[in-house]
Amino acid sequence: MTRILALSGSLRARSTNAMLLRAAARVAPRGITVQVHDELGALPLFNPDLEASNPPAVARLREAIIGSDALLIASPEYAHGVSGVIKNALDWMVGNESFIDKPVALLNASPRATIARDALLETLRTMSARIVEPACATIAVLGTGLSEDDLVGRADFVATLRGVLESLRQASSPAP
Repeated sequence: MTRILALSGSLRARSTNAMLLRAAARVAPRGITVQVHDELGALPLFNPDLEASNPPAVARLREAIIGSDALLIASPEYAHGVSGVIKNALDWMVGNESFIDKPVALLNASPRATIARDALLETLRTMSARIVEPACATIAVLGTGLSEDDLVGRADFVATLRGVLESLRQASSPAP
C-alpha cells in the first residue's frame, strides 16, 4: 500500500487546491491511499525559539510526513508568491529530515500560478525533497465553478489525478 500525504496551501473553505486533493483521495487507484492533512491552520507561526518545545501540531505534521511514502502539495499563488500557510508548514520542517529524498509532486488549480509553483519547487529542492516531475500537474479548475463531485465525475480529470498518483507510487517504490 502506497501512502500519500496531501497538503493544501489554502485554508479557504472552498479552496480549489484543497478540492483537487480531496478529489485525488476519492479516485485513488487500488493500493494507494491519499490522506489529506487538514491541520496546517493549527501550526503556530514558525519561530526557531519554539522548535525545541515541539508544538503538537508541528509534531503531528512531521510524523505524518515521515510516515508517508510520498507527498502531494497543492497551493495557490498569492501576489506572485507561495501561500503563507504552505511556507509556514515547510519552514517548520526545514530543521528535521522529513523531506530528505521524499518523493513530492505539485498539483496546481490555476495555469496562471507559475511564479509560486517555481518558488515552491525551489524551496522543496532546498529541503532535499525529490521532485517527481511526471507527477506534477496543472488541472485548470479555478474559475470553472466545478464542484468536487464534478471533478470526480469527469474522466479527463480522473485520468490526470490517477496518473499523478501512479507516478508518485512508482517514485516511492524501492528499486528492484
